[in-house]
Amino acid sequence: MKSKTVFYCTECGNETPRWQGQCPSCGAWNTITEQRITASKAPSASVSARRAKPIDQWQETEEVRMPTGMGELDRVLGGGAVKGSLVLVGGAPGIGKSTLLLQICGKLCESAKVLYVSGEESERQIKLRANRLHVSGQNLLLLSQTEIGSVLESVAEEKPDILIVDSIQTMYDETQDSAPASVSQVKACTMRLMQAAKGQDITVFVIGHINKDGAIAGPKVLEHMVDCVLYFEGDAQTSYRILRAAKNRFGATNEIGVFEMDDSGLTEVPSPSEMLLSGRPVGASGTCVTCVMEGVRPVLAEVQALVAPSAYATPRRTCNGFDFSRGAMLMAVLEKRGGLKVSTLDAYLNVIGGLTLDEPAADLAAILAIASCYTDAPVPQKLAAFGEVGLTGELRAVSNLSQRLSEAHRLGFERCIVPKQKGIDGLKFDGLEILPAENITQAMRLALRGG
Repeated sequence: MKSKTVFYCTECGNETPRWQGQCPSCGAWNTITEQRITASKAPSASVSARRAKPIDQWQETEEVRMPTGMGELDRVLGGGAVKGSLVLVGGAPGIGKSTLLLQICGKLCESAKVLYVSGEESERQIKLRANRLHVSGQNLLLLSQTEIGSVLESVAEEKPDILIVDSIQTMYDETQDSAPASVSQVKACTMRLMQAAKGQDITVFVIGHINKDGAIAGPKVLEHMVDCVLYFEGDAQTSYRILRAAKNRFGATNEIGVFEMDDSGLTEVPSPSEMLLSGRPVGASGTCVTCVMEGVRPVLAEVQALVAPSAYATPRRTCNGFDFSRGAMLMAVLEKRGGLKVSTLDAYLNVIGGLTLDEPAADLAAILAIASCYTDAPVPQKLAAFGEVGLTGELRAVSNLSQRLSEAHRLGFERCIVPKQKGIDGLKFDGLEILPAENITQAMRLALRGG
């Protein structure tokens, strides 16, 4: 067999034709490693190829979905696990990936046969964790194995409906010369799992570790090979976890599921808004509530801001859960169009609960939180605000306005500042006053001076 030498980054898996000091993809230093790859044998000529057919001749079939027993996970998956799909679950160490997949085994094994393969724990360790999570069943099979060929032999022997692999970085293919967790090994093992999922109609869940930049470790092609990529987010020091779909061939990619970690495992949080708003300070300046859309679900979130005199020539800017560049732009708009001199002050933006707000509708809440801290005038406790802010200080229309207002009304908010947009006059909610504004000056007057 012919072999060739490639160089790849141990952080992100990017391949380069020659050695470099810095990875051109992720920017990490001294992570380029040499790898010798042996080319696989060419397929035999006797293997018959599948013939192409016109699209009208193919039969249309609906995906068969299986409920996992956790509504939040089903929501992110698009209604349940699809039969014959390959799902990749990524997250930081200790975030709860293994706990989540072992918990759903308790429900899945009631109506299906589940094979749980671990390359990191022994069967005894998995059993101890299952007892803590109150997971049991005759249809739940445990296997501690790292060689992918042996795993697939067990799949052929047991014929499970669902296969869970924890984790893909611990698996290796003995036909490859490279070490486990290398680029070629991860690609080869994932390819064989994908062939098993599609060829035998098995639902496969694969756990993947992430690197220091938050991306799934290994080659980027790994995410292209699978049907669904789920990211488990959250601070390991807090109890709340957010499951987000980055790719989903069978559903939306902007849905989230919210969980809380306790002694008995992960529990679902059916109302994330109530969770994110719990513990709000009363009468404090520098905080404002907004509403963002996560898929079809409106979620209320608290944006906090702090501005203080700077001890350095260049003021500090920090954003947690908010895009840094957008936060800097909003502060510039606030100074130029709102008349508040924040350019010489240290400024900090924070989103409570570990949520990341990447929707422009959160702009107005960030503006009002900064203005509230600057003037030391609290935003009313029962007021929410959402709207996109332009560079001229104008407020732009937001989508799903009715759903956002309905969620604010459900949680007891009495006033909402929104952009003046088409269709706003027809929206009526008992006990909720809708306050349209054209620019940030009007919005600050409504929020900080009571109209």
